[in-house]
Amino acid sequence: MIGKPTPTVVQGISGRRRRAQSRPPGGPARFSDVASTTHANSIYLELHRSIVAMELLPGTAISENAISDVMGVSRTPVREAVLRLTKEKLVEVVPQSGTFVARIPLSALTEAFVVRRALEAVTVRAAVLQVTPDQIMDFRALIQQQREIAETGNFETFHFADEEFHAAFAKVGRYPGIWDLIRQVKVQVDRYRRLTLPLPGRMALILHEHELVVDALATGNAELAIECMEQHLDHLKLDVSIFRDMWPNYFIHDAVVD
Repeated sequence: MIGKPTPTVVQGISGRRRRAQSRPPGGPARFSDVASTTHANSIYLELHRSIVAMELLPGTAISENAISDVMGVSRTPVREAVLRLTKEKLVEVVPQSGTFVARIPLSALTEAFVVRRALEAVTVRAAVLQVTPDQIMDFRALIQQQREIAETGNFETFHFADEEFHAAFAKVGRYPGIWDLIRQVKVQVDRYRRLTLPLPGRMALILHEHELVVDALATGNAELAIECMEQHLDHLKLDVSIFRDMWPNYFIHDAVVD
């Protein structure tokens, strides 16, 4: 009499044992970092990039029909992408009016500053404990790269180079997942930051502050390195009221920031 297969394996046509669909994974992690190629995901990624880069300014109308025509797709994937952006507070839907690029909630900035400050303190402290002389040189090379980008006046490229600099602390400190968390909570901060970069002297100030952080990192003094990083992040926070007053229509005034 032929018995039933075990819960974990079934018999293939060739007689070889193969994994049953219900068997949980084992061994190394099998997470995928490959983005979906569906129309909805492609539209989402492009809109997300344009909104965060402030290419689409707060209050800009979003036409699902226009997007579907340009992309050559039906409205369904466009609607899915817009819904996803709405959940992330990057798109606002105004009843009987339309769909628009969301304004930046001041409350979201306030919360993100607090979370980022706390998490980056962890990555900086860990980096001080782990960093090697070669990695110190790598940090200085990142700053030099930023300096060269600043000379070209390319704000978007400078922003990405700045991201790489901060991510390096998490990588060196062996906490790359913490940087993933920081990226998730600072989306609105990134939008606000794009407003600040064109300010005369802004990029030069960032470079100077980055140098102070790396100098402290090189001394092995964790408290000094954290202090320099916190001062760097706090400067961004202190300027919110200035840019709020310059572009009041770009913000949702749901928190006091003075």
